[in-house]
Amino acid sequence: MRRSLLLVIAGVLIAAVAGLYWFSRPLPTLTVTTWAGPYGRAQTSAQIHPYGAEKSVNVRVTQWDGDMAELERAVSSRKFDGDVIDFELPRAVEACEKGLLEKIDAGSLPPGADGAPASADFIPGAIGPCWVGSVVYSQVMIYSPRLKRTPATLADFFDTRRFAGRRAMSRASPKYNLEMALLADGVAPGEVYRTLETPEGLDRAYNKLAALRPIWAHDSVGAIRWLMNGQAVMATALNGDVFDMRKEFTPGIIWDHQLYEFDVFAIPFGNPNKRRALDFISYATGSGPLAGVASWVPYGPARRSALALVKDNPDLKIPMRPWLPTAPENFRNAFPVNDAWWRQHEAGLVSRWREFVSR
Repeated sequence: MRRSLLLVIAGVLIAAVAGLYWFSRPLPTLTVTTWAGPYGRAQTSAQIHPYGAEKSVNVRVTQWDGDMAELERAVSSRKFDGDVIDFELPRAVEACEKGLLEKIDAGSLPPGADGAPASADFIPGAIGPCWVGSVVYSQVMIYSPRLKRTPATLADFFDTRRFAGRRAMSRASPKYNLEMALLADGVAPGEVYRTLETPEGLDRAYNKLAALRPIWAHDSVGAIRWLMNGQAVMATALNGDVFDMRKEFTPGIIWDHQLYEFDVFAIPFGNPNKRRALDFISYATGSGPLAGVASWVPYGPARRSALALVKDNPDLKIPMRPWLPTAPENFRNAFPVNDAWWRQHEAGLVSRWREFVSR
């Protein structure tokens, strides 16, 4: 009897010690590096904190400004400030080509909320050799609410007879502008970059822009302001900038032939926390977490199945779907920007571009 009692007491003590260790043990850690501002806060609310709570992981958040030298130092020294990094896709392409990122097996990604396999659920271009897409942002066309006619297409943007008035465009880069010009001139989407590789194709793009005679703003926000102050009747702008300025000015949006890009998750090469980093990426790019981000900020989920889960903005109490590039009603005729092409060709195009916008 006494022996049985001692065994019971011993078992209780062992269980208590095990329980105490379980609840007091240090949690495994993961560091996610992202951007300051509303986008980073949306990720923290919808992806980072929920992952930590569900997986019992201490997830730390750091911020960066896209400085590639910072990543190169981390990989060469094996001292990593971030286990997972949120990149704008052009930087991820560059880092992948330089061998600074781990390869990612897309087959490890979970199916969508509707059961669709990841390979069919993600927007084209979202999955690369070293990255997995999180959100989509795009350049759109916008127009003044004072216009008597309502433009709806890329052709309308270039039609200065039916829609008289100046157009405002960003001079920051030839990217977006040259593709847009060729698409407006009738080049098939699949032929745009091959056309731009020829002298005749470049001339065609520049001639189309020259005929439009736009006002060249310094950036997307500048183009919106030209429209707001009445100096232009249409403009091109990043969809996130249009959303952010909606309290000052709410133009009409033309989604036809939007030019879209991604923010993506990637893992620095040689990171010893790779297994947990991959687990986070699989979780964070699931339908639910991606929908959570899009409920906060106007960036489209990189998975189609996430759209049905997007809710009204928790702070603004407004529907977010009309603002999302990947909503099906907005995504028709969307054009994927080829950042690998731009990485290879942009240096050779910049000189002519600067001369063109300075005339």
